[in-house]
Amino acid sequence: MALLDSYREVLGNIREAAVSAGRDPDSVKLIAVSKFKPLSMIRELYDAGQKAFGENHVQELVEKQDAFPDPEYHMIGHLQRNKVRSVTGRVKLIHSVDSLRLAEEISKEAVKKGIVQDILIEINAGNEESKYGFLLPEAEQAVRDIALLKGTRVRGFMCVAPFTADPEENRPLFRKMFQLAVDIQSKNIDNIDVCELSMGMTNDYQTAISEGATLVRIGTAIFGAREYQK
Repeated sequence: MALLDSYREVLGNIREAAVSAGRDPDSVKLIAVSKFKPLSMIRELYDAGQKAFGENHVQELVEKQDAFPDPEYHMIGHLQRNKVRSVTGRVKLIHSVDSLRLAEEISKEAVKKGIVQDILIEINAGNEESKYGFLLPEAEQAVRDIALLKGTRVRGFMCVAPFTADPEENRPLFRKMFQLAVDIQSKNIDNIDVCELSMGMTNDYQTAISEGATLVRIGTAIFGAREYQK
């Protein structure tokens, strides 16, 4: 399927999932995950109306943004502390803040640059050893600790759900993430505004939307399968 056909199909699925859940389709934002894909594809989608792109690797993100600064870029992959300087202030949102030490490094860099960097706290909701992020029982304390840092603003949570053949298997996990967001927002913690829930990828984004996702990170369904050469 051609790139724009795939893109429009995904947009249609997002709209349908939102409407089915009684939600405004505009309350769900598509992050097109463009890792390992050429700038020509990003430009084609941008010209078709897609403004937000997600990258997993700092060097690739920086190279693409330098070459084509118009889109809104999101850092969605694991971020090492020694790479923080390269993305802080460059990206709209860092989705993958998975430790207090990483948040402190972002804070330090943001203060140096005189900016406020929006971040999401990554939750390992499936309690998987191979995944980064805070466990659900650690989430509130993590929020409280990170809320004290200058130069950052917590906008919500992100999770990477387990890959499953049946997306329904991830519904309970997405439901827990939504409940966490509601619980934390209800506590009125200073410097916390839980308005974003980044969850759902190619195999389960419609389920995630039905459970409250506001940001869905979709790559394969738009761009096709990747060749992992790096």
